Amino acid sequence: MHVAIVGAGVGGLAAAVRLASAGLDVTLLEAGDGPGGKLREAAVGGRRIDVGPTVFTLRDVFDDIFAMAGECLDDHLTLRRSESIARHAFADGSRLDLFADQGRSEAAIAAFAGSGSAGEYAAFCAKARDVCETLSPIFMRAERPSGPVGLMARAGPLGLPAILRIGAETTLARALAGRFSDPRLAQLFARYATYNGSSPFLAPATLMLIAHVEKSGVWLIEGGMKRLAEALAALAERRGAQLRYGASVAAVETAGGRASGVVLADGEFVSADVVLVNGDVAALSAGRFGPAAQGAVDPPLKREERSLSALTLAFEARTGGMPLLHHNVFFSSDYEREFDEILRQRRLPLDPTVYVCASDRDDGGALAREAIERGRERLFLIINAPADGDMTSFDEREVERCVSAAFSRLRASGLEVDQPDWSAMARSTPSDFERRFPATGGALYGRASHGSTASFRRPGARTKLPGLFLCGGSAHPGAGLPMAALSGKIAAEAILSAHASTRASRRAAMPGGMWTRFLPTANIPSR
Repeated sequence: MHVAIVGAGVGGLAAAVRLASAGLDVTLLEAGDGPGGKLREAAVGGRRIDVGPTVFTLRDVFDDIFAMAGECLDDHLTLRRSESIARHAFADGSRLDLFADQGRSEAAIAAFAGSGSAGEYAAFCAKARDVCETLSPIFMRAERPSGPVGLMARAGPLGLPAILRIGAETTLARALAGRFSDPRLAQLFARYATYNGSSPFLAPATLMLIAHVEKSGVWLIEGGMKRLAEALAALAERRGAQLRYGASVAAVETAGGRASGVVLADGEFVSADVVLVNGDVAALSAGRFGPAAQGAVDPPLKREERSLSALTLAFEARTGGMPLLHHNVFFSSDYEREFDEILRQRRLPLDPTVYVCASDRDDGGALAREAIERGRERLFLIINAPADGDMTSFDEREVERCVSAAFSRLRASGLEVDQPDWSAMARSTPSDFERRFPATGGALYGRASHGSTASFRRPGARTKLPGLFLCGGSAHPGAGLPMAALSGKIAAEAILSAHASTRASRRAAMPGGMWTRFLPTANIPSR
């Protein structure tokens, strides 16, 4: 059985490892010159810097990929657990660090906002853990349920009370306002909605589970995040998968009412029994992979259904004043207005919240030797933006205004940054992301999680076209590195299940001298 995987993002790589390990013939086709998808690097000042995902959590998902292939993640990547989660700076000049150790965070919050707020945080952590532990086995790590009723059926009688108390009926912002008496803490934890490209004022309270995920472990990867993609690609090749770079797929072909392979941009036909697309579903629904694939998925998302895009900046600079950790967040003065500007007014925010990844700093804020010697450190900034890259031209003037506002926000919080020349920054706007990921408008996370049922409307691994499967951040279970990897696992299991149910049985010798028939399930990973 031959599987053609389109796209070497984390989801496609995870699926390639599992399918190749199960003995299937796997060809992974990637338009770029290397693996990673949105896991990208750029050059600034002659050095490489991460300009995609910067937070690595749920390492057990990746440990599992290597373990099921008979290897160990630690033999191929150097990971160090971060004691700090992030440093947060607020518009009133206050700062708060959160830590992996809940006791340290409670002490920091008590000093920041009083013992009452520390108690509220402890109760919030318990709630976030309950939500995470409820949804992880029946939603995040399982095939997409048919809807809320399907989720309740999957939970069973014993799980039903937990489903009813997870908070899907209210928004994250409203739930946090009721849990924290200090609005700064409500703003801090509301930010977790942006991890999958959503507004906390529209997303369900279930997204508080992300707080538990981060508290359970944030890891730093030596050499940068791109090393994760390279390690997964090398593992897939060791298991027998063929990885072809510079191989842009133009269309999914069909024969006999099912997917039969893909046609590359240069006209080459790659025959396959199964096609797995690890790309944004928007590209399929817009017809970028041909009419057969277009008809296999739901129609394109409406503008208001898209997740957030971003304005990103990467550069080297001298810094001073407020000390940085590896992960830092500088909050705007009016969070609700910021999201109104992005999602209703459809413009770059006038006073943006700015995430800063200080690539040369560790979790305690210590600078790498090379940065000390150069006198400059690498910084990567992310600002939320509307996903209108296919409808609006984000011109230099508008982008410059937003960048100036971002640097003003940093200075107002006490961070002194020598703003580099415009030409010295590696920038990406929603229009740039639209060019890299066509038909998305620059949306980085697929469908926004707005409303209590939005997560059930993300496409699952199976499509309407037999033999065509999906994985990646725009498919179930959602965006982010571990979720993309889980989508690859779910898709691989669906493919293996379909293969096991249709493959002709063959005779095999069993103890006792009896002949029997069997299905080749020995190498199918357990869920």
